[in-house]
Amino acid sequence: MTEKIKIGVSTCLLGEKVRYDGGHKHDRYITQTLGQYFDFVPVCPETECGLGIPREPMRLEGDVSAPKLITNKTKRDLTEQMTRWIGPRLDQLAGENLCGFIFKKGSPSSGLHRVKVYNAKGHPAPNGRGLFAAAFTDRFPRIPAEEEGRLHDPTLREMFIEQVFALKRWRDTLNKKHSVGSLVDFHTREKLLLMAHSPKHYRSMGQLVASGKSMPSGTLYGMYESQLTKALSLKATAAKHTNVLMHILGYFKKPLSADEKQEALELIEKYRQGHLPLIVPVTLMNHFVRKYRQPYLSTQTYLNPHPIDLQLRNHC
Repeated sequence: MTEKIKIGVSTCLLGEKVRYDGGHKHDRYITQTLGQYFDFVPVCPETECGLGIPREPMRLEGDVSAPKLITNKTKRDLTEQMTRWIGPRLDQLAGENLCGFIFKKGSPSSGLHRVKVYNAKGHPAPNGRGLFAAAFTDRFPRIPAEEEGRLHDPTLREMFIEQVFALKRWRDTLNKKHSVGSLVDFHTREKLLLMAHSPKHYRSMGQLVASGKSMPSGTLYGMYESQLTKALSLKATAAKHTNVLMHILGYFKKPLSADEKQEALELIEKYRQGHLPLIVPVTLMNHFVRKYRQPYLSTQTYLNPHPIDLQLRNHC
């Protein structure tokens, strides 16, 4: 990597004391591990919209699809103050070229999943979204978004970070001259990664690229980006990874010795059964690529989709 990737982050997760009680929710995985590769754009909706520190706690009330932001004790309705701020802030973020966003779980402004929304009787429905998080994801549906709590799940963590790096590679392609040739190059490099998430999307994206000369480049690139984000939002299962690994192994039918082939098949099967993490057969495939100088596979992002220091494939 020649530059860090820019992502948005809830300010309190960076250790800033902006919470209602004057505290923070510093997440060291974000700042110390991801911080090696990401540049953070901090956002705290409450303080940025003009609320003080400390401040009265608040919660979401009313209709889950259009909740109100209400203070807990004095019952002040802060919805309008928050929504007035959200629009211009999203306009600012549109110019930041963000490749992802990490939100604070449970927050009435920044919670992305299962935020409590209280009805008139004071009973919570646990399926709301914070006002800012909802507005952000509605405005930027193609930008990967996740909560810090869910990043402790190895599968969700890898999926989110993989999406961020993939979007950065796509943005780099967008910065080049738009042509069918550039799109073919990108699609070729991402082939195996796309297959690991959705063979169906990979095939339809290939058909789109093949018909690219018949449509304006802006339309072509827009349609491709839409399918790219949909494909990568689908879970890469052990079965799909196994299929990709067997596909890779097929490139080494001639050079591999019988022992090497047997070792590869055994490792892939052990991974499929859940006895080994994905990094083990992938490391062997990378070894074969270098040893036998396989030019096509050496360009495949699947084999190195993100920095190995993140150890994302060590746990799945």
